[in-house]
Amino acid sequence: MSYFEGRRRWRSRKEKREGTPAGRSTSMTAIMRGLVILMFGILIIQLVNLQVIKGEQYREQAEINALREIPIPANRGLIYDRNGTLLVQNTARFSATIIPGDLTDGDEATAYRMISNVIGMPASEIEARVTEGIEVQGEFNPTVIKGDLERDVALTLIELEPHVPGLSVQVEPSRNYLTGDLLSHILGYIGPISAEEYEALADEGYLYQDFLGKSGVELSYEDILRGKAGKKLVEVDAAGRELRAISERRPIDGTNLVLTIDLDLQAAVQEILGEYSTDNDNAAAAVIDVKTGELLSMVSLPTFDGNFFSGPVSEEALASLIESPGKPLVNHAISDRYAPGSTFKTIVGSAALQEGVASTGTTIVSRGYINVENEFDPNVVYVYKDWAPLGALDFYDGIAMSSNVYFYYLAGGFADEGFRGLGADKVAEYARAFGLGSLTGIDIGGESDGFVPDPAWKQETVGETWTIGDTYNFGIGQGYVATTPIQMLRAITAIANGGTLVTPHVVAEYEDSLGNTLEALSSDTSTVPVDTANLQIVGQGMRQSVTSGVARNASVSSVAVAGKTGTAEFGASRDDGTYETHGWFVGYAPAEDPEIAVVVFLQRGSGGSDASPAAARILDYYFSGGGPTYGPGEDIPVPDPSPVDVLDATAAPGTTDEPIADLPEPTAAPEEDPDTAPEPEPTAPPTAPPTAPPTSPPTEPPVAPPTDPPTEPPQETSPPAAALPDERRPHGVVP
Repeated sequence: MSYFEGRRRWRSRKEKREGTPAGRSTSMTAIMRGLVILMFGILIIQLVNLQVIKGEQYREQAEINALREIPIPANRGLIYDRNGTLLVQNTARFSATIIPGDLTDGDEATAYRMISNVIGMPASEIEARVTEGIEVQGEFNPTVIKGDLERDVALTLIELEPHVPGLSVQVEPSRNYLTGDLLSHILGYIGPISAEEYEALADEGYLYQDFLGKSGVELSYEDILRGKAGKKLVEVDAAGRELRAISERRPIDGTNLVLTIDLDLQAAVQEILGEYSTDNDNAAAAVIDVKTGELLSMVSLPTFDGNFFSGPVSEEALASLIESPGKPLVNHAISDRYAPGSTFKTIVGSAALQEGVASTGTTIVSRGYINVENEFDPNVVYVYKDWAPLGALDFYDGIAMSSNVYFYYLAGGFADEGFRGLGADKVAEYARAFGLGSLTGIDIGGESDGFVPDPAWKQETVGETWTIGDTYNFGIGQGYVATTPIQMLRAITAIANGGTLVTPHVVAEYEDSLGNTLEALSSDTSTVPVDTANLQIVGQGMRQSVTSGVARNASVSSVAVAGKTGTAEFGASRDDGTYETHGWFVGYAPAEDPEIAVVVFLQRGSGGSDASPAAARILDYYFSGGGPTYGPGEDIPVPDPSPVDVLDATAAPGTTDEPIADLPEPTAAPEEDPDTAPEPEPTAPPTAPPTAPPTSPPTEPPVAPPTDPPTEPPQETSPPAAALPDERRPHGVVP
């Protein structure tokens, strides 16, 4: 065997033991081929995913990154008074914005710190606002991080823009309320859109950095004022910087508004009202055109400056304003509900005439009280007081002297003398017919609907039976009934104009930028179910109230005024058993051909000594051509009134025959306000305490209704009582 043959055999045996090189090579090749195939497979799958499955998505994203729409905000419409005086104008302000998607990954914290050093806002707060913006509108829309920048701050940020991708300083329109706090509740204010509002309004073209109306006409006429934003399509680089403009659509500015308000009259009314109210008390006054429903003035005190909301508002500052005494953000002319007091007698009187319960000759004797027996115990007698023993009163006198006894009869009747009154359901029916208990439809938000009670409501919600005492209270505007000043103004306007229930409004027309009228607005109307002749009778009683009755302080020399006072008790009793009172006055002028109507409400005061002279000064200002008015304590020129007779009321059967005290002098304020609702006093032997009084317990005088009754009352459910013809006058009523 040769050497080579031996070596070959040795290798053969070794290869059998360890495997041949060819075998190992084949195995490795197979593995490598498999890996290559796998890698190509993964690559192919990824390419398919990128180009086929997600190709459209990435193409759109690439286009978004390259082309971007920049919104161009529209100017809001301007607002003028009825005489063309500019009330609200637009101004420019600087805002710092960030497009989060343009920020460099990993450098966000550095960017926030750089911005923080310029604007003085903590970096953490900037980050929080950016995060909120992403959650609301995505990462490629601008998020405002701070508005109302000072000019030097804005310029510094502009210099920082090249170093912070996505940072931009925008010039945005803002509002300047030129009259300060004079028209704040009418004009309202604008504010930044909230996340919730943006979610609801995004489909209407709103942007997250937009401002929108929050109250007043800024809110109720938002769609008219806001205009339509434009947009510019631009090409941007990777850092979001604009390279070139592709196209542009210019914005369309909002439509201008012309108000019904007379600015000079508004200023006079606010000044006058402020002199009769304290800083922490609510007060309201309004003047309306009785034929059109145009509000010439509407004031609510305390007030605020709408410019407060034009810039950034801290939570502390806002909380302080909201919690301020008197609630300045609330429009007390339309939002607050109060017992109307004796102003409500105008509605009860209208209903009594229409239903035949009373006529001009219906004469009722007021000895200063009426007695009502407890229905469960005849030995217990409740005494319902008048403000004074007024003697024999006809219908005109009943209104002029604001006799509670007279309207106890008209509303609830007097069973002892067979006098059948309207009844609670009928009083409620007419109250609603005059617009109480429902919205007036005024074109400003935040209106309250007031409240009109009835027996069914009390039974269902309070769980108590309606009593004659409830009806008496109802008939003089006390108890559960609650109205807003604007509701009482609307009701008295219907009496002034012969029965038309107008819709009060503050916007007269829309105008374009050249002053051309685009649309003149008109008021919806309805008719109260009372004959014009009967309304004129009520008006004559109101005129008599001003010339020789309890509203004499509303008389002025410049015009003949018809009016009605009201003083409604509220709150807890004082140590002397008396109560604080609201002061009301409603009226119109000229009495013979009404042009305007006025309402004055004072949270604390009386109708005769406070609200009436305030109304007199407002009316005197209007009809004297804007001349000087008279301050509290100053004499207001009044026509010489006719004397007030002292009436003898001792002849009515069924009552005591005690002498009647003299009436107070017409010009002097009575010791007890004529419009308050005196507490019924029980007269009974000590052994027979009252068990079921017809009203609240004797120790609880009538008070203002709860501001939020449990539920709205149902509509009238029981038929009204039949009216008693005039020729069938009962005992105690002088024919």
